[in-house]
Amino acid sequence: MVSRAYTVAFEGVEAHQVEVQCAVTPGLPAFSIVGLPDKAVSEARDRVRSALASMAIALPSKRITINLSPADLPKEGSHFDLPIAVALLSALGIIPEDASEGSVSLGELSLDGTLVAVTGALPAAMAAAEDDRTLLCPSASSPEAAWVAATQVIGAKTLADVVRHFSGQSTLPPSAPGEVHHPASVLDMRDVKGQERAKRALEIAAAGRHHLFMVGAPGSGKSMLAARLPTILPPLSPAEALETSMIHSVAGILDQGGISRARPFREPHHTASMAAIVGGGRRATPGEISLAHNGVLFMDELPEFARPVLETLRQPIETGKVMIARANAHVTYPCRFMLVAAANPCRCGHMFDPAQACARVPICGEDYLGRLSGPLLDRLDLRIEVPPVSFTDLDLPADGDTSATIAARVLAARDLQLSRFVDKEGIRANADAHGKILEDIATPDEEGRALLLKVAETYGLTARGYHRVMRVARTIADLAESETVRRPHVAEAVSFRLTTKTA
Repeated sequence: MVSRAYTVAFEGVEAHQVEVQCAVTPGLPAFSIVGLPDKAVSEARDRVRSALASMAIALPSKRITINLSPADLPKEGSHFDLPIAVALLSALGIIPEDASEGSVSLGELSLDGTLVAVTGALPAAMAAAEDDRTLLCPSASSPEAAWVAATQVIGAKTLADVVRHFSGQSTLPPSAPGEVHHPASVLDMRDVKGQERAKRALEIAAAGRHHLFMVGAPGSGKSMLAARLPTILPPLSPAEALETSMIHSVAGILDQGGISRARPFREPHHTASMAAIVGGGRRATPGEISLAHNGVLFMDELPEFARPVLETLRQPIETGKVMIARANAHVTYPCRFMLVAAANPCRCGHMFDPAQACARVPICGEDYLGRLSGPLLDRLDLRIEVPPVSFTDLDLPADGDTSATIAARVLAARDLQLSRFVDKEGIRANADAHGKILEDIATPDEEGRALLLKVAETYGLTARGYHRVMRVARTIADLAESETVRRPHVAEAVSFRLTTKTA
């Protein structure tokens, strides 16, 4: 007789169903696992044997064979421990067959039978819901999985709890979804003295999810401004939170007992490798661009990143997804992020400071910023110069709007966009609009159109640059609560396109 249990194998953020078959047959005593398991899965037999022994359950002197079907799908990770144990317990008649076949389980077993949290509980819950099965997982992983309301999630602390639950001795209650609440940020836009133009650029970028490039001398406040960007961003919608948490669950960074509604803010160091930024490695794990999905990717000292790393950003910026191709896997991750980049104007950083003149001007700046290719810069919607702040200005009282005030305007603009694109699949912000949709929502009035055409001819805007100006102008109009894009909106959008010497 063959007993069955179900679990999942991960391929990116997708969870594929795996049937765990267990056969206990006469023969020399053995415990084998087949079905393309990796080392962690093969070691499950020793963990399962020890966990059962801690419950005073002795394995019979027979041949035990575990088959992971489909056999041509690679099986990786320690989360196969629990489904293997469930299938074996069903084969031994300790738990009912219908109970093991009616649930999807995943979890790592300690030698004493304790269940250890594993990655991927959220995608596993989605797969269980599609198959109309219950999800059984470690209690530490259940709050994130319970966000999938279409399936019942049961969290257990030990393998003994699982046996008592399936046998009806002590039924475990369904888990409740957990949400992580972060403490209120102490950062505020009012902390930044001056830099009103940079604050305005951040507001426009946040409102329309536009990419931003800041160039300025060291100490001008670029990193300070970027650190305060999360304080003006709207919270994740339930759908966005689920999307983002699916990636974080696979990456194993959902370790706070639930999911968060705060937008991701990732800031990799400029020494990060290609695999760290884009994704990859032995298991084709998500990189920083995917971990920043629906959030912000802040790249400080942009020219210091390796040239191949920067060039790989071009396609993800356009498409909002990245495919990681490996010999044994082709995995696609979503990566619709907002890129905020910062750089000094030259290697010494004082190219435009008359008090600290550089003998190599302008060659110094051309060499330094020349590391950034034209096609990459063409994809950045907003470009601004961040001038140095005089030390005398630092003694002035705080001025300008608070983060709460700016966040209210950003949220109102985002709400306008959500209502505008409610029936457009895959489009949530102005930065996502393209083709006829962009023409319908962002074509300026006669005066604005004339100005845009004149700028395009004078400065040689590419077709991509032309459309990105239209998107930014639409966002500026949304912030001004204007139904149409007018000449002042186009003029401001153009000013952010042509500000830096890199334009």
